[in-house]
Amino acid sequence: MPPTADLPGFLHNVAPILDSWGYLAIGGVIVVESFGVPAPGQTIMVAGSIYAGAGRMNIFLVALISFVTAVAGDNIGYWIGLRGGRKIVHRWGKYIFVTPARLEKAEQFFAKRGNRIIVVARFIDGLRQLNGVIAGITRMPWKTFLLYNAIGAALWVGWWCTVAYLLGANLVHIMGRAHEYRWSIIGVLGAALAIYVTLHVRHVRRRRARTAQLALEESQSQA
Repeated sequence: MPPTADLPGFLHNVAPILDSWGYLAIGGVIVVESFGVPAPGQTIMVAGSIYAGAGRMNIFLVALISFVTAVAGDNIGYWIGLRGGRKIVHRWGKYIFVTPARLEKAEQFFAKRGNRIIVVARFIDGLRQLNGVIAGITRMPWKTFLLYNAIGAALWVGWWCTVAYLLGANLVHIMGRAHEYRWSIIGVLGAALAIYVTLHVRHVRRRRARTAQLALEESQSQA
């Protein structure tokens, strides 16, 4: 395994674990993070992908192990939520920094967006760790959860493994440059969101107007 120096700044904390345990470290950290433990799952996956880019690990094994353990961990979380629900989280959650307030906030976010949030939950810190637990608590059908969760895990693993593998240690430099322009990026994203919302609201209003017009015409024809 490569020395710690092969990993850029924010990845140094996982280097000793990765150096000692290799693929087992990636799988172990991701699986425990996926059922609620605040472990650096995404960080160690990125580190493993950078190692793979340097020829010291196999990127396909890194991706496969990350995907399988992410899905497995989320399903453990689902079982915890389904069987123990809020009681377990409220009693023991404080030991892994899952407070009732944090759980309630995540549940509200989850409830508003339904199945779609399962797909993107892995990209959102907090939901990544509580995704399965909340799905179990809300008693989402297991097959539905499994499908959307697998899609989300595949996208998450595919994105970060590909980016880290191709960019390697340059990833931190690029992220640093992006941080310098964060307000410009936020502004562009905000403008794009505003345009989307405006167009969506306009579309909904037009659809409602057409529906009302058709209902009026139908009532007039029946009179």
